[in-house]
This record gives sequence, structure tokens and C-alpha cells, in this order.
Amino acid sequence: MERMIAAPQQPDAMLAWMECLSDPTRLRLLRLLERNELGVAELCDVLQLPQSTVSRHLKVLVDQDWARNRRQGTNNLYRMVLDELEPPARRLWLLAREQTASWATARQDEARLAQLLRAKQTDSQTFFESAAAKWDKLRDELYGRNFARSAMLALLPGDWTVADLACGTGQVTAEIACCVGRVIGVDNSAAMLKAAKRRTVHLPNVELRRGDLAALPIDDATCDAALLFLALTYVPDMTAAVQEMARVLKPGGRAVIVDLLPHDREDFRVEMGQARRGVEAMELEVMLGEIGCSDIRHRPLPAEASTKGPGLFLLRASGSKSAD
Repeated sequence: MERMIAAPQQPDAMLAWMECLSDPTRLRLLRLLERNELGVAELCDVLQLPQSTVSRHLKVLVDQDWARNRRQGTNNLYRMVLDELEPPARRLWLLAREQTASWATARQDEARLAQLLRAKQTDSQTFFESAAAKWDKLRDELYGRNFARSAMLALLPGDWTVADLACGTGQVTAEIACCVGRVIGVDNSAAMLKAAKRRTVHLPNVELRRGDLAALPIDDATCDAALLFLALTYVPDMTAAVQEMARVLKPGGRAVIVDLLPHDREDFRVEMGQARRGVEAMELEVMLGEIGCSDIRHRPLPAEASTKGPGLFLLRASGSKSAD
């Protein structure tokens, strides 16, 4: 019995793929574009061909879905994405790539491409070597500072509940709300909470509550993290505030405190209505340790050039491993 050979399901597509890969220039282009995204001028340098020739073959590759292009400024960048090819085309390309692995022309292309990439890397290194002394200022002028803070906030687990204690006008509350599941802002000032409400009214995962730091309106062990920024210098009973902060944390939850380092500026204390001239971080460490917190660390924060107030410190701690 004669064996029947099934006809290809897509003969036209197969013939078009084979025709496309039958051209040496297009083969060379695809070998380069499979691993790199390159512009026309770069491809001309590597292939040592005129722009008209390279552009003509790139158009064929894009039209037949062998390559993709995107605009970057005034240039078009090209690439081949193997996973985006139809399975039969992908198999055909893998065979073509294998059969041209020892092609002398392709090896020459790869050598010129490696030289081009080294030159681009050298250009970047030269720039940073010359810009190192002014890079921080240049980056701030070009891109600002908010992107770094946003990136660091994005490291927070998205399902956390965070307590922003003494939330004030809600600046931190609003910033952190986009990165976590829920934020509870607490403040004992009606005016501050009114401003915080205006700032967070569009954030459905923010809840604002009026309350004192010594008696927080939050249930025991309900928060994954608690923040206490620039508040301890105002409270009469610092121990009660720290104990309350620890109480609302889940076992192993994270506490973060930022406050003023001890200073001798009595005029500043009076002007700001504070109860004390700064906070001893070591005193806080002892308090937190006595109520079962662990992994307690603190460090002074570098002063920003434009600030006029006393220096600050940052303290972090983990809550008790087991709820009382």
C-alpha cells in the first residue's frame, strides 16, 4: 500500500517563510536581531551595506512578522522575538540558524557587532567617569528624586496593613497607600485630619481615625507595620506611645520611628510647640526591648542641604513574635 504524505496546512505561508530566509542579507539581519535590538545605522555598520539595502530588507522582515520595530526619538529600533513567531516559522528559523552557525560571513558580522557594543559601553563608561562628580545633581535636575522613593515603597508587600501614627496632613499616608493593602491614619488634631481627608479622599484603602498616641483607636495585633514620624517630641508620655505602637503590631510586625536627635535649641522647641528637645534613640531601644521587640536598630539620617531644623534619626524594630 502506497504511503500518503499529508499536504502542508499552510503551503503559502511556508513558501513565504522559505523565500524570506533564502536571502543571505535577511539571514544575516535575523542572526543579529535575535539577540540584540539595533538601529538601521548600526546594522549598516555591522553588515557593511548601504542604508537603502538594509532598510529594504528590514521592511520585508517586518512585513512578514520576522522582526518588530519601535520608534525611539528619530530612530527606528529593530529586533526579532523568537517566541512571537508561529511555531512552524520558529522551527524553520532554528534550522536556518543551525546551518549558518559556521558561516564565515556571519562570524564576521558577529565580530563587528561585538566591537560596536564595546564602543557603546565605552561611551557610557566615559560619560560616567566624567560625570561622577556632578551625577547626583544632574540626576536630580533631569529626573527628580521621587522615582527612588516610589521604587523603595514598591518593595512593600501589597497586602500589608500599615498604621501611620500622628499622620498629620496625610502626606506619608497618601504616598504609601498606593503600595499596600490598607493604611490607617491616626491623629489627635481635627485640623490635621481634615487636611489628610482632602489629600486621601480618592484613596479607598485609607481610613482616618482621630485618637491619641497613648490610646490608639486600633485593635491589638492588626497591623503589619506602624510608622511614627516626628511625633515623640510632642507627647507627654513617650513610653505609653511606644507601647501602643507595639500593641497594634502583628507578631513580628515592623515598627519605624523617625524623630529629632537631642539638641539645645530651646527657641526651636518653643516655636514648634514640642514637649522635649529631641529624643534619645538608645532610650527608645530600651523601651522597645522591655516590651518584647527585637532586631532594634537606629542610625542618624543625613541632613539635607536646604533643611533648617535639628538632625533626625531613624529607628526600626520588629514586634513581639507572639501576641500577649
